[in-house]
Amino acid sequence: MLCFRLSTTLLLAATCSLMTAERAITCGSEGNVQRLSCDDGVISVQTALYGRADAVTCSEGRPPAQLTNTQCSQVGTVDVVKKRCDGKRECELNINIFYTSDPCKRTYKYLETTYTCLPAIHLDACEGSLAQLQCDQGQVIFVYGADYGRSDQTTCIYQRPLNQIQNISCSNPTGKVADSCNGKNSCTIAVSNSVFGNPCIGTYKYLKVVYTCNCSHPGTTPVTTQLP
Repeated sequence: MLCFRLSTTLLLAATCSLMTAERAITCGSEGNVQRLSCDDGVISVQTALYGRADAVTCSEGRPPAQLTNTQCSQVGTVDVVKKRCDGKRECELNINIFYTSDPCKRTYKYLETTYTCLPAIHLDACEGSLAQLQCDQGQVIFVYGADYGRSDQTTCIYQRPLNQIQNISCSNPTGKVADSCNGKNSCTIAVSNSVFGNPCIGTYKYLKVVYTCNCSHPGTTPVTTQLP
């Protein structure tokens, strides 16, 4: 495989520029939910606005006085959306999470998000096993995100009693996989509470990792690591 010498940042920027950005708009009425999803790959949030930038979006049935301020935006919106959605196949955001402050009172607001879907490898490894991340020769690992816990009742359930798989609200996002594996050709990590902590006692957990393989710099030697 022909690999060009590009930094991870530049490579991801080049990849994003070749992809069509998706746009999601959710009106600001209480309880509304915005859903982002990728059929293939993972979400990479580009922009996010909670406020109002024009008088047309989410204007149906609203009095003109609620639409006139078109320079309204809540500071930090993109950071909130990126933290919740980047690196995931799908993501749901309840509009209520942005009610912590009001950037423009008496203006009817909306959440507008643009994002792309980056190619990615999805890996699930059960508690007590080893997670093995691997790239082809000449490529290195770049981890988008990792989570240790349980979010469904279908993954890692073989011979497990029901009481160990009932809690599907168990989540512990971790940067340990990225710290250990980024920039390496292969990487093995023990999936255990001693490594990632125990976010839900009594629940049988698994490690979900989303990563991609980027071209390594010429002249570098791939490294294989194991996190004890």
